[in-house]
Amino acid sequence: MNSPAQVPTVSLQGVLVPQTAINPEAFFRATRRLRIRQATGAFPGFGSSTNVQILQTGIVSKLTVKISGTLTVTLGGGTAASLAGWPYNLLKRIRFSANGQSNLINASGWSLKARNFVERADTNDRGIARGVGGASPGTARTQGTLSLNNENWGVGQNVSAIPGAPSTYAVELAIDVPISFDQVFLHGAIFAQTSSTDLNLNIDWAPVGELFTTTGAATVAFAGSYLVEATVYTIPQGPDGQVIVPDLSMFHSIIETRQGNVVNGVNETRLAGQGLGRQLMRVWFQTLNGATPAPLPVNATNYGNIGWRFGGNDTPEVWSDGLDLAMTNEALFGSDFASLQGIGILDFSSEHALRDSIDEGTATELRLLTEIPAGVALTSPVMMYTQETMFAGAVGA
Repeated sequence: MNSPAQVPTVSLQGVLVPQTAINPEAFFRATRRLRIRQATGAFPGFGSSTNVQILQTGIVSKLTVKISGTLTVTLGGGTAASLAGWPYNLLKRIRFSANGQSNLINASGWSLKARNFVERADTNDRGIARGVGGASPGTARTQGTLSLNNENWGVGQNVSAIPGAPSTYAVELAIDVPISFDQVFLHGAIFAQTSSTDLNLNIDWAPVGELFTTTGAATVAFAGSYLVEATVYTIPQGPDGQVIVPDLSMFHSIIETRQGNVVNGVNETRLAGQGLGRQLMRVWFQTLNGATPAPLPVNATNYGNIGWRFGGNDTPEVWSDGLDLAMTNEALFGSDFASLQGIGILDFSSEHALRDSIDEGTATELRLLTEIPAGVALTSPVMMYTQETMFAGAVGA
């Protein structure tokens, strides 16, 4: 007796599915988008960690972390000030792992908040007044804050002399964690609906000393809750009962790295984790400077040439100074966070993702080029740079 023909299978992110099940056109025609609550809990305290195990449901494209609570400032004869990392680095580090791929996402809340604006150019912070710098409540800024109108910082970013009366301030924040590279074609989304799937989100909450400084008996406390939601797509079935999925052969990764060796002159920062089978989609950077670290604005004063380099000395793209890059970023993303948040982005994918992304297998020894003029005073400078890549499941994180 003849045995039935074996149906060819293919590995999608470490999960075997029938090869005939991969049909993006049929999937997008029949799937349904869901928002599923994954976890809620009380804020565990500054310097703590939270682990959330993501449900094994559908195809996961995005997670959203929402924080709601009250900041309480008690002076007691002392003083309190916020640092530049407030409010988004309350989430000091967000890490996401899937199916044996550790830390697909490993970045600060500040970095991911900037990425939220990069993904959708129609999202912008223009006209949203927030206090930044100077004495509390800070200088009202309406561009480059990374804030949306329904958010609430409580107190300003990098402001001094926070008053103790009123002593309580409402805080509402939301940060998207993009599991897939995009929310349209779902490149890099995770196939979750199988018992072998293991998806974990870890949140490291910043110590209070990385967000606020106090003198005397002054204290700053936060009480509230967090909510993690997932954007999930259902997995439809075809006429023969077989599941239908899009092409999920790639993983999407966002990794932030700290680089301490920053000097006046030309800095060539070698991008960590390069390898065959990887496509670099974007890299963005931020230089924190000063005894109380604050970002250097990306402008013509603080930066000379900015670009990228590979091999011996191949330099395909150079922006003449920080203002040149800031203008490019604002035109692409609709936000001037280069000037206010000190974030500069080398984008290879917003307009032509496949054509312009960098193949790390051919462009070896990738370096980020940043020139800081001699007249810029540097005190314990640190560069934070974040790489966004796509890679095949077999390559590994």
